[in-house]
Amino acid sequence: MRARELVRSFEQAGGTLRALAGVSLTVEAGEFVSIMGPSGSGKSTLLYCLGCLDRPTAGTIELGGEAVEALDDRSLSALRNRRIGFVFQSFNLLPTSTLADNVGLPMVYAGLSRALRRERAALLLEAVGLGKRLDDYPTQLSGGQAQRVAIARALANGPAVLLADEPTGNLDSHTGREVMRLFGELNRLGLTILMVTHDPQIARHSRRIVRVMDGAILEDVPVLDPIREEGSEESKRLRELVSHFGSGGPAA
Repeated sequence: MRARELVRSFEQAGGTLRALAGVSLTVEAGEFVSIMGPSGSGKSTLLYCLGCLDRPTAGTIELGGEAVEALDDRSLSALRNRRIGFVFQSFNLLPTSTLADNVGLPMVYAGLSRALRRERAALLLEAVGLGKRLDDYPTQLSGGQAQRVAIARALANGPAVLLADEPTGNLDSHTGREVMRLFGELNRLGLTILMVTHDPQIARHSRRIVRVMDGAILEDVPVLDPIREEGSEESKRLRELVSHFGSGGPAA
């Protein structure tokens, strides 16, 4: 993933707000990078542009060697669905859909049959410890369980990159640590992760920290004392599934 001279401006009643002011950033395959900065620094705007959820006002983005800015909306949506998984602070689960249907949503846009969607969802939910709750609803879950469902959904199409916006922001410290243990194992098994966080302790689970201020990169440094959590069997199983889904297989 490569961004060059990204600018993102918003027109407001009082004038133009520049959220990104010429940001350049490269994230290599297999990296785990944290983006940090105060509120309003542009960190989430940068993540959303890199994830093809927002188009920059100027600049270029390459994902897997493909120039994103040249794509029309339909092609951009297809690229996003195929190559990028998203995890949000507020989970963004559909409250009136079952857990299986929530996890299966990206697969709907990928054109998979209902039977195959349910098969994959069952495998993913089992891998995050919720295999017996396919037909439950998000309102029946704790915050940690909801985020696990969101992670399973993000991995449904076997993405190359996982983008996370404050993934532990609504979780207690213990549950947040469990989520980061899962992220760490996924990264060790090859998944590229780009995460926005305001928490220095959470950022220590990554291997590199990019600090953003006033729409520009202030600092880009390696993590000198990263936290390395021991991986679980379920997280290893999850990554095996992601690799298999990415190769086009229905299940492992």
